[in-house]
Amino acid sequence: MPTSRVPAGKEAIAALYHTLNWRLLPLLFIGYVFAYLDRINVGFAKLQMQSDLGLSDAAYGAGAGIFFIGYVLFELPSTLMLPRIGARKTFSRILVLWGITSACMLFVRDVPTFYAMRFLLGVFEAGFAPGLIYYLSRWYGPNRMARAIAIVFIAGPVGGILGGPLSAWLITTLSGVGGMAGWQWMFLIEGLPCVFLGGLMYFMLADRPGDATWLSAADKALLEAELGTASTRSHSFRAVLRDPKVYVLAAAYFCIIFSIYAMSFWLPAIIRSLGINDTRQLGWYAAIPYIGAALGMYWIGRRSDRLGERRYHCAVPASVGAVVLMVYPLAGGNLMLSLALLTLSISMMFMAYTVLWAMPSEHIKGDAAAGGIALINTIGLSGGFWGPAMIGWAKTATGSLNTGVVAVGCVFLCAAFVILSTKPRSRHSSAAEYSAS
Repeated sequence: MPTSRVPAGKEAIAALYHTLNWRLLPLLFIGYVFAYLDRINVGFAKLQMQSDLGLSDAAYGAGAGIFFIGYVLFELPSTLMLPRIGARKTFSRILVLWGITSACMLFVRDVPTFYAMRFLLGVFEAGFAPGLIYYLSRWYGPNRMARAIAIVFIAGPVGGILGGPLSAWLITTLSGVGGMAGWQWMFLIEGLPCVFLGGLMYFMLADRPGDATWLSAADKALLEAELGTASTRSHSFRAVLRDPKVYVLAAAYFCIIFSIYAMSFWLPAIIRSLGINDTRQLGWYAAIPYIGAALGMYWIGRRSDRLGERRYHCAVPASVGAVVLMVYPLAGGNLMLSLALLTLSISMMFMAYTVLWAMPSEHIKGDAAAGGIALINTIGLSGGFWGPAMIGWAKTATGSLNTGVVAVGCVFLCAAFVILSTKPRSRHSSAAEYSAS
């Protein structure tokens, strides 16, 4: 009796995804670690850079956030080109250019050049995060998407876990070496590895399952059946632009990103305000909230996939995190209590972030998914400018960071309300609506 080339049952699917997980996720994970690290290391650079360059808190907050202006302006063009030119070339180009730009932050000498370099960093990184989500949707079905996103995007908290101690160590240990400040060495050492990673992605990634020489024909057929690519209609980008749910998701994402980057860029300063003046000790304390975030992201991603539920798995963490930020001033500057509240709130932010990004790929199909994800990211990511800038303005106006933290909590709560305002729809009804369009 002849044997089938495609092993039947769950064992075959588990074996296939085991191969995909080890072939794709580690490289994407490492790339996003550096993406997050090169965004937020300016928070540690601030500890020396602010006095060296004469930056006010408002100027620092605006400069930290201006990264997102460049990102937003070039997000849609970069991501819409991805299906056309492929993930390998897109990710390679992004990593090489942003690595060079991040390393060149060492040449910043004044406020205008600080703004210009942060803007260029955003321009060159544009399209990376939505590109990752679109790329994962080409390999992972809806029952595994949140877990795949969680594994790759845990790289954000891991970037915080590694970035705090590493950045603090570089700033203190290399200060004055070769006539450069510690913050200059930090930007150089944390930026250049991205150039190497860009080359690695070009040679190691496959643009789509059909191009993967390391998958057998049987594996490709099984993956196609898992993804449902043979029977699923593709949506046009014009239909995506007319879809109200895309803008609802973008509004929720704005509130989440506003909160994540407000806290990420200002976390070292917030911890310093608790009486921690030793830079290395501060770096270790700053890693703690990201440990909680990494654990929370993995747990919420698995749970959301297992139960097939997204709305409450996004809205509940947002609600809890918002309330925690609102009561943060009641800690009264107590280090351990304040650190516990910061850890809980930042963990909730990343948990909400993880589940939200499982929604667009279930709602939008085909190559238009890249544009839909980019549109959501473009609108929402502008919150990455307003969040850090708002805390800087509040600090300059009131002399306290607590006002800004409470305001972040209010914005984060809006994310929960927006997500809860949506009604879940089945993938079949979504496809029908797009087809009718």
